[in-house]
Amino acid sequence: MRNRISYRILVVGLRVALGMAMCIGVAKAQRASLAPSEAQLYCSGLVTEQAVPKDTYLISGENSDYKTTFTPGDYVYINRGADQGVKAGDEFEVIRPEGDPNRGKWFKYQPMLSQAMGTRYADIGRLRIVSVQPKTSTAELRLACDLMQRGDIVRPFQVRPAPALHDVKFDPFAPPSGKKTAMVVTTKNFGMVSGVGSVVFVNLGSAQGVQVGNYFRVFRYQGTRTDNNYQVRNTAYKVYGFGSTPVAYLWDNLPRQALGEGIVLRTGPNSSTVLLTTSREEIFVGDYVELE
Repeated sequence: MRNRISYRILVVGLRVALGMAMCIGVAKAQRASLAPSEAQLYCSGLVTEQAVPKDTYLISGENSDYKTTFTPGDYVYINRGADQGVKAGDEFEVIRPEGDPNRGKWFKYQPMLSQAMGTRYADIGRLRIVSVQPKTSTAELRLACDLMQRGDIVRPFQVRPAPALHDVKFDPFAPPSGKKTAMVVTTKNFGMVSGVGSVVFVNLGSAQGVQVGNYFRVFRYQGTRTDNNYQVRNTAYKVYGFGSTPVAYLWDNLPRQALGEGIVLRTGPNSSTVLLTTSREEIFVGDYVELE
């Protein structure tokens, strides 16, 4: 009997210890998750007005007689080799300039702001050199954000700082910070609507003092004359058959609506790449942001 009791106590003790270890592991995982993932960080893209050298590029790859794109598992070729100082083990990032295929205007100032921000460059992936020839090199895909194509720009890989996400409860009634304001001009996939985990681009950057790790609060004015999504005119204070007020309450008479927030992953001179970390509802291009 005594042996059975001792055995049960031992089993219970082991289960408790295992449970505590699992809880500690979960807690560590939750803390570790308070940072952007590798894919979020290195597949985020950038908008910049600074010229990007195009002298190094993707030539082609294996099975190029029938392949039009290249994916993980493929070997690709770049137009730089030992003669240009390339060595086995070197890493490069692959980027591509891109424009909005829709050529549409979602809100009044979008074309003007997009032009002022500069050229949009999509992150396509990362390469590691596995074999070097005098004038070319063979590389394997280290990270793929999109399908690689011939002519994609290849640049030396640079480590990007990974900002820590703050663990602060979002306050939907926080007063204006009094800091610089801007707008959500476009999204990573040229969409109109975004939410948590999406990447958006705003028209404030390093030239205006924005740094990686800064937070932007996203908000919207009610009752404006230039709404960023479809509205029946004057809905903010009257709609026939659904009530009205004797005074026209416009955007500067009404509280602003806080929508969410996001952290800055990268900056150009006049733009920031922002990962949305909190959203109370859909965030549209044309919504406003302010530095927290």
